[in-house]
Amino acid sequence: MNALAPTLALRFFPRTAAWLRDLGLILAGTLFTALFAQVSIPLPFTPVPFTGQTFAVLLTGATLGSRRSLASMSLYLLLGGLGLPFFAGGRSGLPYLSGPTFGYLCGFVIATWLVGRLTERGWERSLQTSLLPFLAGMAVIYLCGAGWLTLLLDVQKALLLGVLPFIAGDIIKIALAGVVLPAAWKFMTPGNYSATFANTANTDPKGLSRKSKG
Repeated sequence: MNALAPTLALRFFPRTAAWLRDLGLILAGTLFTALFAQVSIPLPFTPVPFTGQTFAVLLTGATLGSRRSLASMSLYLLLGGLGLPFFAGGRSGLPYLSGPTFGYLCGFVIATWLVGRLTERGWERSLQTSLLPFLAGMAVIYLCGAGWLTLLLDVQKALLLGVLPFIAGDIIKIALAGVVLPAAWKFMTPGNYSATFANTANTDPKGLSRKSKG
């Protein structure tokens, strides 16, 4: 199954080369994550801030699919590491990339691929299963993030500083993503979107021109 964003891109830009559509989607996912990373709330008791990144990561994986989201998140880390203000609160550079949040950033890459892989099986199209890909992705992010903090601190502090403070907020993010995606797919089904958009991909400019001349 195709993911949501490629399906939309194909519908609205049917004559654009496939590689160009993919490039646009990859860049869009990178910028989307960078934008949500600016929603950053520092917490005084932990080096890990509360950010909108995780929501963007999960949504990018669910909408782009596994390969595109993997490329998008890898590009996000690359550009942020090279100096663009893409990380939480506008931070950037290799020192930040290798700091306490390194595990979470690596987890973003794995999680977005996993979410994309599961949604390619159609799990995000139904309310009954839509939460599962996001729960799996969030588990990967926590595992990688807490794992890295364990190397810097210890297991107990890693859980207290890198997992427990964020569970409530992440549950809200997962619930929001789990509702948005099935609703978007429902809108995409025949009869729920405008007939104008529905016919875009099947429009024949030559046929229309002949009809207008006739």
